[in-house]
Amino acid sequence: MSRSEFVALCAMMFATIAFSIDAMLPALPEIGRELSPDNLNRAQLILTSFVLGMGIGTLFTGPLSDAFGRKRILIGGALIYSVCAFVGWLSESLELVLAARLLQGVGAAGPRIVTLAIIRDLFSGREMARIVSFAMMIFTLVPAIAPSLGAVIIAFTGWRGVFLAFMVFSLISVLWVSIRLPEPLAIEDRRPFRLSLLLSGMKEMWAIPSVRISMLVQSFCFAILFGLISSVQQIYDITFGRGAEFPLWFGAIALVSGSASLLNAWLVVRVGMRYLVTVSLGVQIGLSAIMFIAAVMMDSGMAQFLIFVVWQTTVFFMAGMTLGNLNALAMEPLGHMAGTGASVMGAFATVLGGALAVPIGLAFDGTVVPVAAGICVASAFGFALMLWMKRLEERF
Repeated sequence: MSRSEFVALCAMMFATIAFSIDAMLPALPEIGRELSPDNLNRAQLILTSFVLGMGIGTLFTGPLSDAFGRKRILIGGALIYSVCAFVGWLSESLELVLAARLLQGVGAAGPRIVTLAIIRDLFSGREMARIVSFAMMIFTLVPAIAPSLGAVIIAFTGWRGVFLAFMVFSLISVLWVSIRLPEPLAIEDRRPFRLSLLLSGMKEMWAIPSVRISMLVQSFCFAILFGLISSVQQIYDITFGRGAEFPLWFGAIALVSGSASLLNAWLVVRVGMRYLVTVSLGVQIGLSAIMFIAAVMMDSGMAQFLIFVVWQTTVFFMAGMTLGNLNALAMEPLGHMAGTGASVMGAFATVLGGALAVPIGLAFDGTVVPVAAGICVASAFGFALMLWMKRLEERF
């Protein structure tokens, strides 16, 4: 496999998550009207159930791939993902769709975690960083086009067609991996899966203050991101009457927000990870307060819409300035247990963040007020925890 083909394959694996979430956004109104007409907000749970399943799967995917090989877990996860997409396609109740999405998220944890492990198996140091950077540059295009792609699919096939698209996407990925990628983890390098080691690793991580605080702050950042994503389609459609324009606005904002990773890479070596996370959350408190006041005091006309677009951009931008840095902060003292640490941290932050996002999304009342308030509060908790981390570092 050539270098460029390998990068493209990794980008497609990473894109599984974004495609699975963002392509569903245009489908939420149809799903709500068909499966939950008495409470349209419940359709949002299709997003958060997937996130929760992904978090649960993340806990075990890394250690299992260490024990049984990368390709087996990657292909197994893709099969779970595809079967659950098929169940979602056939489902006649919202509860069955939510169960399918939860398990589909478990399957999607394979591409999310194992792809990073494969890159680490084959590359190290700066070359590894270079491969990841190239793959993530391609990946950033997916949130920009996924809602538009989802809207096109829905226009021709209805909301169930999105689940068929998930199956096709996964099938292409599995065939590509099966045919073109040799198993990167040699049998002699595999480590047996032991639940006791995972539990002891979790206990050790929680005992380290910087790791514990970083995981909690990352959970609040995920809650901010998922809380907004859960409500964003309804806000464009119901609050501002711009449902047809939603994929275009979302795509443009995703492209602009993607520059956060470049800015973070330039700033982090100058001012440090903790400082950037603290400032980003502090700024978001103020911006979310402004959004809240605007939503309370202004009608839902053009002026409030433009304020919302700017604010949405800053929320996505904040995610790019915080999540990677929080990962690095948490992993810094975990060099001796990097694989377990990455799985535990990813699972904890994703599950807790997804759970915290549920009430933010379900509180939607036709205005931006609930989501602005929820994000302001979550930002304040994250900011306070970062200040606590600073005090602990100064004390020791």
